[in-house]
Amino acid sequence: MKKNLLKPLTVIFLCFVAFACVKDTDFDQAEEIALTPVVELDLIYFNIEAGEFYDEVNNIPIPTLTDTTEIRFLDDTEIQESLRRADFFFKFTNSIPRNFQVDFQFLSEQNDTTYATQTSVAEGSVQTPVITEFEEIIEGDDILQVTMANRIVVSVTIPDANPDLEGTLNLQSKTTYYLEIRDRE
Repeated sequence: MKKNLLKPLTVIFLCFVAFACVKDTDFDQAEEIALTPVVELDLIYFNIEAGEFYDEVNNIPIPTLTDTTEIRFLDDTEIQESLRRADFFFKFTNSIPRNFQVDFQFLSEQNDTTYATQTSVAEGSVQTPVITEFEEIIEGDDILQVTMANRIVVSVTIPDANPDLEGTLNLQSKTTYYLEIRDRE
């Protein structure tokens, strides 16, 4: 009796599996698949002492300090074509009793400016450092300008400095890249 039920149940099960997997499947949708990874990377960091804004040897203030960082992530052609948006987040902790102007300049290999932005950093004190956050979201036509850059120049400008100035200006930053990767034929 067990043998009589086993054959019909096997046939019914196989038919069910065959029709359930194939029915209403649209194989053309496979061409529309896009991967959308999000990549977060540390970008720029520095810790500037107040004394760096003053040249004690020549007894003169140094109004602007600059730092250059390479952006190697954007070198790849596939990344450049897939990048849809970039969020740059900057966090300044200022314990120097001065406001600062900070300029970010994206440069190409030929030293051409491809994109630029700026922000102000609020004055702090040694006893109570002040945190200033700045976010730059780049998308649309501007994203092409960012992908043409291979480095970022950060310029920090102080309105006035003297040898008695104390404190530090700290920057921590990260960038989030939003990609859309499609099959390219």
